[in-house]
Amino acid sequence: MIPSTQKRSIAEQSPSTAKQQTDKRRLDLAVDGITCPACMTTIEQGIGNMPGVAEVALNYTTHRLTIEGRDSVPNLEAIIGKLDLLGYKGRPFELSTAGLAQARAEKHLLRAMAVAGFASANIMMMSVAVWSGNSSGMESSIRDLFHWISAMIALPAVTYAGQPFFLSAFAALKGRHLNMDVPISLAVILALAMSLAQTISHQPDTYFDSAVMLLFFLLIGRYLDLRARNKTRDLGQNLMALQKPTVTRIAHDNTTQECPVSLIQPGDRILVPMGVRIGVDGVISQGASELDTSLITGESTPSTKTIGDKVYAGTLNLGAPLHVTAEAAGNNTLLAEISTLMDKAMQKRGKYVRLADKAASLYAPVVHLVALFTLLGWLMLSNGWQPSLLAAIAVLIITCPCALGLAVPVVQVVATGALFRRGILVNAGDALERLALIDTIVFDKTGTLTEPDPAILNLKDISDDDLRDAARLARSSHHILARAIAPHAKQSALIPNVQEIAGSGVIGQLGDQQLRLGSHEFCLGHTSEQSPSPNPHGLRSELWFRRNDEQLVQFQFHQDLKEDALDTIRSLRTLGFKIEILSGDKHGAVAKAAQTLGIETFRSQVKPKDKIAHIESLRAAGAHVMMIGDGLNDAAALQAANVSVAPASALDITQGSADIVIVGNRLRPLLELITISRKARKLIVQNFYFAALYNIVAIPLAVLGYVTPLLAALFMSGSSIVVTLNALRAQLIRKGQ
Repeated sequence: MIPSTQKRSIAEQSPSTAKQQTDKRRLDLAVDGITCPACMTTIEQGIGNMPGVAEVALNYTTHRLTIEGRDSVPNLEAIIGKLDLLGYKGRPFELSTAGLAQARAEKHLLRAMAVAGFASANIMMMSVAVWSGNSSGMESSIRDLFHWISAMIALPAVTYAGQPFFLSAFAALKGRHLNMDVPISLAVILALAMSLAQTISHQPDTYFDSAVMLLFFLLIGRYLDLRARNKTRDLGQNLMALQKPTVTRIAHDNTTQECPVSLIQPGDRILVPMGVRIGVDGVISQGASELDTSLITGESTPSTKTIGDKVYAGTLNLGAPLHVTAEAAGNNTLLAEISTLMDKAMQKRGKYVRLADKAASLYAPVVHLVALFTLLGWLMLSNGWQPSLLAAIAVLIITCPCALGLAVPVVQVVATGALFRRGILVNAGDALERLALIDTIVFDKTGTLTEPDPAILNLKDISDDDLRDAARLARSSHHILARAIAPHAKQSALIPNVQEIAGSGVIGQLGDQQLRLGSHEFCLGHTSEQSPSPNPHGLRSELWFRRNDEQLVQFQFHQDLKEDALDTIRSLRTLGFKIEILSGDKHGAVAKAAQTLGIETFRSQVKPKDKIAHIESLRAAGAHVMMIGDGLNDAAALQAANVSVAPASALDITQGSADIVIVGNRLRPLLELITISRKARKLIVQNFYFAALYNIVAIPLAVLGYVTPLLAALFMSGSSIVVTLNALRAQLIRKGQ
């Protein structure tokens, strides 16, 4: 991946995507007070209707609100003010402290759960005594005493343990909207009020035990929900923990001092002692050592790095001390980019998520109406106000969208975390849903099926002047073959005003000389002449260089297939996928690769627009296409596919176009990606239908009076726990399966 300091925006790099990215500015906020999926709809609709806001996405896992403005960065004070009106608290999002609010909420839930559990146990002892006394002739004064003792325990316990629900409900009502905590709070308060009225009027039955145990079970469900949602956040926080808060900076007089990473600027020299993690992204300027780069490459074997090699924050120096010239630090490092990718994975919604969100947004008004009609219906049947109110309370509690709201996000969280541990970064929340449906896989060849570092075979046939100038021109190109030539420029200056034409080559002016580097027809200056016939050298590829109208100079390269390419392609074909190669390389190299891998369908010398057209034709014929590529000419084609994958060695613009990024230099993770995505989709469907079935069965039972408030709390919490436990099965897939 290209360090952040060397990146250009997608709008600058890709004309095809510039229109979509023009004039958009991003603001990230952390939002407190989110308790249910209905909160997401309230916030996104409220902020989305503000002037100048182009797009809004709220991550339910990290509570990160991403806002993109049409013409400028959205006004921070106006956004925070709007959130306050809606009943939520917003603040600038800091990746290093993103989990602190959730950690505090988790501790508060544990304390509230402990209070509710202790209180419910003691009140239950009183209730048992009353129940047994009612059947054995207990005096009413003793029964009233037990009721008052229960009230004295329940009232302060509910006041404290119910804060997570009461405060959220109050904030929602203050913002003039409803969330799931409003009916829950109403149910608990009504149960307490009714019990207190029963106690004052010396009635035999009270429901203090039900009210407190109701809170206890609701708190258990909410705590488990929070823990499940924090799985991906914890992975991101663990990543950021690998980045050192301070580094040793080397001053101009070669003295050293400890310096916060936030103060490091590009060009600063950093000392990395043996056994210490590198704190910045940069280039080694002095020394050589072995580094543990498993975080970046996915390989457990240490790699040797020397002067001129790029290194990344979070990698561990296993050998000699190094001097590193910083290129990026803090939130601009690869670690921060990986965390951002993981965060983005939860923001885009698939079909099932959108359906669940819609159901959650309708929940609050519907449940209050159902509870009201239940109360009125029971009163009309002359069943008395007490059983009527109990039935209405049970409806308020049991009619909950928690299971429906968690049905999809919790699976996405678990599956994304499982993929991350296998070196696969998901860049779109609905990617797994789409990936599970693919039946056709289209590979680019160069850098995707082959190793990313080709070797020049005919250096001895190229003059020093041609090699130097071609290398100077190649330094401005993103093509993998050009990158193999570029190091031969050595200390020569860049050629100014170089233009790169995707799929063809680069052209520049050096004094009175026009230099071209690219395909044969591009260097000839027109497309009417046919390229030379393919050479018989197997996987050899070629670039051509031309100075003015002089004779063309050929660069020949050899590219080995990735060591696991053959096994991976065989496994994909066994799974029933149709495999194709779509490459801009010459016919001979593509044909040889296809023959070696056993791929019957391939196309060579394909221009970027033709790649898009071919993928669109496949989709028009009913195919669900996954495209895998790494080059500049693949970026637009990736967007045309149903699902797109890029290796970590791909250009930044290509990774930005891809739904999924694979860390390391292997193809095997594709199999794990497909296996987990299919498993995830199966679990999503299971959870979705279970949640829907739960509400279809539970609501009529509560309306008919077959469910007490306590049972309603058990059922509601149990439904959330069931979908959460089912989602955890997504991480039970063995690596390499």
